[in-house]
Amino acid sequence: MKILLIGGRGTIGKKLAAALGKLEKTDLIIAGRTSGDQQVDITSSASIRDLFGRLPPLDAVVCTAGTGYYGDFQTMTEEQMLPGIKGKLLGQINVVLIGKDYLREGGSFTLTSGVAAEQPAYNGTTVAMINGAINSFVLGAAQELKQDKRINAVSPGLVEDSLERYGALFPGSDAVPMTRVVNAYLRSIFGALNGEIIKVYQ
Repeated sequence: MKILLIGGRGTIGKKLAAALGKLEKTDLIIAGRTSGDQQVDITSSASIRDLFGRLPPLDAVVCTAGTGYYGDFQTMTEEQMLPGIKGKLLGQINVVLIGKDYLREGGSFTLTSGVAAEQPAYNGTTVAMINGAINSFVLGAAQELKQDKRINAVSPGLVEDSLERYGALFPGSDAVPMTRVVNAYLRSIFGALNGEIIKVYQ
């Protein structure tokens, strides 16, 4: 099974890559902006198209890349929101829109949203918007993909490996063990789910 993991050197990506790397009959390709087996800038549709054009047909595409702006809502500007919109939101959408033509019949996409779609952090309106839009895209796209291709989103809560960085934004939240997060991606890749938002915070 040939799997493309975009963002495989990030907090979640590297744990998922380690788990996938232990599985038999799994050929993992890691892509990132400056690291991995292949380079890609998901803010650029041309870069995404070039990436898929370099690769053989794929059985699964997973994206764990992208983030969004945290900051004061009262002074928030379009310029501050755009990097996250172009990266985590439109970047993942373009991975699907372009990548669907390079995915084998019965293949799957797994995108990454997050708990902020339902439980926004203070000063996290941009991230809430992005994550909610990703979830909605998955619900719509699942009805449109052809050739038994599937799409899901994993929506993690505050993951334990990001506790130091983001813990203050989610007071009172329990950190989610990384094993639970990784297992959610494995369910999406190897299971039969389609059009699901796999929540890893309940």
